[in-house]
Parts: sequence; C-alpha cells; structure tokens
Amino acid sequence: MRFGGNGLAPPLTEASIANPNVSEEAKERAQERLQKLEDTGELRSREAHEDNVAIGHKANLSNPHTSQGAKEHSAQILDEMGRS
Repeated sequence: MRFGGNGLAPPLTEASIANPNVSEEAKERAQERLQKLEDTGELRSREAHEDNVAIGHKANLSNPHTSQGAKEHSAQILDEMGRS
C-alpha cells in the first residue's frame, strides 16, 4: 500500500519502504507505522503534517549530500516553525 501523493505521509517512513538498501524488517516496521497512522487519522492531521515537515528539514540538516544552500533553507524554515 502506498501513501504518497497527498504530501502528508511521513517522508522518512515512506522513503524507507521504497529504499532497496533498507532491510525487510525495517520496511515492515515502516509499513506498520504508516498503516497505524492512517487507521487513527493521524496521517491526515495538520499537526502530523507539520511534524513531518520539521522531521524532513531536520534530516536535511544532517545529510552530508545536501548543499549548504539547502541546509540554510531548512534551518530558516525550522526557525520560522519555532523548531530550530
């Protein structure tokens, strides 16, 4: 089951499912997490979406393959969200 397209699925969890370098066990846990979020309605809540945006930007800051400009943008967004 794929949860993409609505912009609300947790990006790191969804990416784990699609990543061929992630173990099957980790993919199963990610799939279970997404299913739980969908079942509880948490997946569609605005608060959950904002949390996921912040998680993505925080991950961007620690990604060694991200450009300095992208890291600065993520830091600015997190600061504006009050999550720096």
